[in-house]
Amino acid sequence: MNDTLTIDAFLGGRVQLLQPRTGYRAGVDPVLLAASVAARAGQSVLDLGCGVGAAMLCLAARVPGLHITGVELQEDYAELARRNSSGAAEVIVADITALPREVLRRQFDHVIANPPYFDRAASREARDAGRETALGETAPLTDWVKVAAKRLKPKGYAHIIHRAERLPEILGAWPNGMGSVEVLPLAPRAGRLAELVIVRARKNGRGAFKLHPPLILHAGERHTTDAEDYIPAVKAILRDADPLEF
Repeated sequence: MNDTLTIDAFLGGRVQLLQPRTGYRAGVDPVLLAASVAARAGQSVLDLGCGVGAAMLCLAARVPGLHITGVELQEDYAELARRNSSGAAEVIVADITALPREVLRRQFDHVIANPPYFDRAASREARDAGRETALGETAPLTDWVKVAAKRLKPKGYAHIIHRAERLPEILGAWPNGMGSVEVLPLAPRAGRLAELVIVRARKNGRGAFKLHPPLILHAGERHTTDAEDYIPAVKAILRDADPLEF
């Protein structure tokens, strides 16, 4: 490993990821996204914008026997995803709005996505190119939602994690045929507004819309020490590969 990369442990060491030392680095968001997916062995998963593979490999660690495909725009991040997966996932370099035929001819039981969070019409670009591509929106968020829906099998599930203020765009972008929509807000502490949401929708789903109570990530009113202060349920998700059920 060269000095431009680090190796970082996720899920209590179950997943080891090579990541750039500088630039975009995966945090807890893709881990929470992966934990929310109720996949079963033998099912297929498409990770749109997989980066170095954090979400798809955390899901694979919790649910062995999945058939996983990751799509990543940046070739260097895609190569790290291949190395990190050690053959456990297929990784394809492509723009999600111009998927290759090998992806377009398939449908998946689950599609997951952690799209870029920031509309650069209203925010400042990151200096690092890799970080900017990961965080600064180029393809509209609505395209991510529509592509996720289109690549699903009938009765398949899409899961998207994003900033809470972008929730109206996500809800408005689901095409006809996507239903059983559920939203889980993620709030940093009790009494604080949710900063993130996980949105689940099912192809041909007929269930009523559900807005779940927020998942509180941290204990206490503020961070007072250098130690982690995740609540026990969240710590079990992040360290012990527990599912995030909602």
